[in-house]
Amino acid sequence: MTIHDIPVKTLAGEDSSLGSLGGLAGRTLLIVNVASKCGLTPQYTALEQLHERLADRGFAVAGFPCNQFGGQEPGGAEEIAEFCSATYGVTFPMFEKIEVNGPGRHPIYTELTTVPDAGGEAGDIQWNFEKFLVRPDGTVAARFRPRTTPDDPEVLAAIEDNLHR
Repeated sequence: MTIHDIPVKTLAGEDSSLGSLGGLAGRTLLIVNVASKCGLTPQYTALEQLHERLADRGFAVAGFPCNQFGGQEPGGAEEIAEFCSATYGVTFPMFEKIEVNGPGRHPIYTELTTVPDAGGEAGDIQWNFEKFLVRPDGTVAARFRPRTTPDDPEVLAAIEDNLHR
């Protein structure tokens, strides 16, 4: 079983998985835990730009709202969808609000948090906008901490290394 096979729900509440959701199967993914009221929320701009610019090369962003860090994602699904669309023009797939740490951690993050960052540290998500690069085969290629922006050269290089040629 890979990240692609773990059951998830879309922001609209539909049962899905990253491998079955139209347009995501076989793509390089950047999975990000997101929040609407965070100092890092402007990263949505770079995430959307990456999603649009690299879509035709087999890349997509997947957002997972989370309210575990300072209560910075308090809204429901409709509010989250409206905020992302109206404020940042988000077109990448968004999934239901989940927990990424603790006993209620979603299974997708149980898998993701086993992956170490560049410094060799695995474990809990530190804050909103932690990023995981997932290869087309569903294995995790890299982990980037929250303050590493989506357009950081290290992130861009890792994405390029995992895109369809």
